[in-house]
Amino acid sequence: MTREALFSYVKKAYGVEPDFPFDRDFESAVLRHKDTRKWFALAMYVRADRLGQDDEKFIGVVTMKCEPMLIDTLIKRDGYHRAYHMNKTQWLTIELAGGVPDEEIKDLIDLSYHLTDKSKKDGAGGED
Repeated sequence: MTREALFSYVKKAYGVEPDFPFDRDFESAVLRHKDTRKWFALAMYVRADRLGQDDEKFIGVVTMKCEPMLIDTLIKRDGYHRAYHMNKTQWLTIELAGGVPDEEIKDLIDLSYHLTDKSKKDGAGGED
């Protein structure tokens, strides 16, 4: 999946446009809930060696919230990693050109969107 395809899917599914909130970083994009502004995904470029690969090239990734038990299963497959720059227990990083099928990425984006949707939790804005 390309970044453009990811952004297009999120816009179509949730009406969300990427946000570029980082000073001097015009490539890392946060995807947020429209009402609470809470993040459900982060698209960025990281050096492949930061993901355990023997290469210093930059690769496109998306990081999203996920169920811990699912993360433990997915990271055994190519293209999946414990989160880069996020809580490694509850967030997952996927290489966008890492061979993960587009439908799997969409399903995991949907899961992340719902896991981070405070409006669906208790009326008091329950814990994550």
